[in-house]
Amino acid sequence: MDIRKEKERLREETWERMERLGIARFPLPCRGRIPNFVDAEKAAALLREIEEYRKAKTIFVNPDSPQFYVRRQALLDGKTVVMASPRLKKGFIVLKSELLKGIEDEASTIKGAFRHGKLSEEIPKVDLAVQGSVAVDPHGNRLGKGGGYGDREIRLIRESYGSGVKVVTTVHSTQVVSSVPREEGDQKIDIIITEKGVHRV
Repeated sequence: MDIRKEKERLREETWERMERLGIARFPLPCRGRIPNFVDAEKAAALLREIEEYRKAKTIFVNPDSPQFYVRRQALLDGKTVVMASPRLKKGFIVLKSELLKGIEDEASTIKGAFRHGKLSEEIPKVDLAVQGSVAVDPHGNRLGKGGGYGDREIRLIRESYGSGVKVVTTVHSTQVVSSVPREEGDQKIDIIITEKGVHRV
């Protein structure tokens, strides 16, 4: 079996299904992206209920559209947010909630993060990481959009701060599939949160 072809097939199936069912949200088409999804804010709200989030002072969050709600919520909850710049071209952006009172919505966007955050070439210490996914399976195997950046970010966090840093993905329940093909170097997720609930791997 050609694992890369299987991954691409699963990506295409997921993007097509989300658009056909009306689950994909702007920006559209969702093909080639970590897809934004209906009820992404519900998944973000359920993240607040897990102990790892409540205890975390600093949270890494990917820069994609569906995790906007996670970034905004973390800032409103008084946490520091570390966001990867798109394709890691500019390293990482550090957003300190105490400096962003009243502008949390703007600061949670990519443009706003660049405007109001501080760039860092190295990833600061984080207590929890949130990644977007195209698809994920109940065993924690994650499929990104194909660039490998999510795996690089997770690997960097684990190598820098240990395997004790839990990695969460927030996705729509239709993005949870029976099996995701896995290659050497692919990083696994610890907790899957959908609009319907929390699944610990």
